[in-house]
This record gives sequence, structure tokens and C-alpha cells, in this order.
Amino acid sequence: MPLSSDREFKTVNIAVLTVSDTRTLEDDRSGDTLAQRLTDAGHFLADRKICKDDADVIAQQFKEWVSDPGIDVVISTGGTGVTGRDVTPEALKKVTDKEIPGFGELFRWISYQKIGTSTVQSRATAAVADGTYIFVLPGSTGACKDAWDEILVHQLDYRFMPCNFVELMPRLNEHKT
Repeated sequence: MPLSSDREFKTVNIAVLTVSDTRTLEDDRSGDTLAQRLTDAGHFLADRKICKDDADVIAQQFKEWVSDPGIDVVISTGGTGVTGRDVTPEALKKVTDKEIPGFGELFRWISYQKIGTSTVQSRATAAVADGTYIFVLPGSTGACKDAWDEILVHQLDYRFMPCNFVELMPRLNEHKT
């Protein structure tokens, strides 16, 4: 993936949310994976929390972070399957201004290369909410690694060409002006 030598790296402030009824910060390997990867890439871990699998609670956390000018991006892990307790995509819909459908499609294509047709069980998705990107990932560490290493590390790097999410940040709320 081409990086432009004409551009300087820009640090992005990222919050990480783990959606789980059973995990704690002490045993949250997926959240640890994301936090480590984003800081290794030069970004700032702005906040990190765990929420139960409850769409209203998750949506409220998304809203809190979206309204915080110190947070540019939210990455959540967990709650993207098809069981009754998996409600993170539904929570995201409660706060979404614009969907980013290509993110989920690309994630499943990458995942297919590793886990085959089981990837159809993932409802990974992304959206923009009040000028903040929100990426909703499955709860496995493998899925978090794939999403970060194959998509987000590039799209959250201002130097990545021909285009990236970071360069669009100043324009995400154009419809509100």
C-alpha cells in the first residue's frame, strides 16, 4: 500500500469499546489487541470501556464518545453475530448519520480468506455519526487483527494514498453547516 512521502503522519484519537456480558478489562484480549495495535501505529487511545450486550447501553456509549471532540474514531469489538444477544449493529443504527457499507464487505472478503464461509455470520459494519467514524468488529482477536492490519491501519493513516478516512475528517459534518 503506497504511503506518500509528501504527507506527515497525523495522530488520531481512538476509543475502544468491547461489547460482552462476560469480559473484564483484565481478560479482554480483543480490546487489548486493538489498543496495542493502534498505539503501535502512533495513534492515541482516548478511552476504553466494556459494555454489556444491550443495544441502548451500547448506543449511549457511542453517543457519549461521538459528542466528545477529543475522540475521532470509535472501534468496537463484539456483538456482531446473529444470536439474540448480538446487538452492536442495531446500536450503531441508533446513532448513524451515514453508513460505510464497503467496510463490512471488505472485512468479510478478508475474513473469507482465513475462515471460509463462516464469515457470513459476521455483521461487521461501519458508519459516520456526528463527524466521528465508528467501526463495529466481531469479538475474536483474529477478527480484530484482520480489521486493523488489513483495513484500519491504512485508512487511519493520513499518508495512505490514493485516499484515506483521515483526510475526510474535516468534511464529515459538511451537511450540518
